[in-house]
Order: sequence, then structure tokens, then C-alpha cells
Amino acid sequence: MINKKYLNISEVSKLLDIKEHKIRYWDSLDPKTNKFRIEGISTKSNGGTRYFNKENIKKLEKLKNILYDGKKPNYSIKIADKILSSKVKISSNKLQNTSKLQNLDDVEKIAQILNNMRILLKKNNN
Repeated sequence: MINKKYLNISEVSKLLDIKEHKIRYWDSLDPKTNKFRIEGISTKSNGGTRYFNKENIKKLEKLKNILYDGKKPNYSIKIADKILSSKVKISSNKLQNTSKLQNLDDVEKIAQILNNMRILLKKNNN
């Protein structure tokens, strides 16, 4: 990763191979609820310019992995937000008292849940 404290949206877009318009969409307000689609994706300047620190970039990378399996979309943004929110809570609580090995177990459990959700979604679409 680049050794700057903050990256701009074009740098993050290139780094994570996510189109800038997708990042802007994920980081925008939902007009129906007037809440961010995904909370905590960027830090905004007073002028509204988006900047991304290491935590923001990790969250974007996780979101990309949840929403896209290769290039094929899997979930709605609302489901991805719920998954991300629960993962953030798990990791912040466990990072204080657990080893990296246990965090890998959490990741594996989430991957299993995602697989089960994919199967259920496919069954419902057929």
C-alpha cells in the first residue's frame, strides 16, 4: 500500500480496482432513509472531497469482496452493509483480546455464511 496517510478517490479506485462511481455510490446518502449506504467509507473535507485512510480502504476492500465474486455481483448493498457492520463489531471487540488465528476463524465463519446465503439466493431465484 502507498505510504500516505490519506489517498484520494482515484488512487483508491486504482489500488482496489473499483470504479470511482461505485465508491461514490457506496459513500452517498440513500434518499429514502437519508442515511449513508455504507457508513465510514471515507473522510470528507469541508469542501466535500473524499479522502481514504487505511481503515477506509480495508472496509472498501471487504465490501468489494462481499458484493462481487470475481466480476459477478452477489448481494444487495443493504445486505453487504449488515455483513460489514457485524464484521466490524466482531473484529473491534476481538482484536483487543484475541490472536490473529481467531480472527482468521471469524473470516472463515463469515465466508461459510456468505456461501450459504449465495445458495439460498440462487434457490429463491429459480
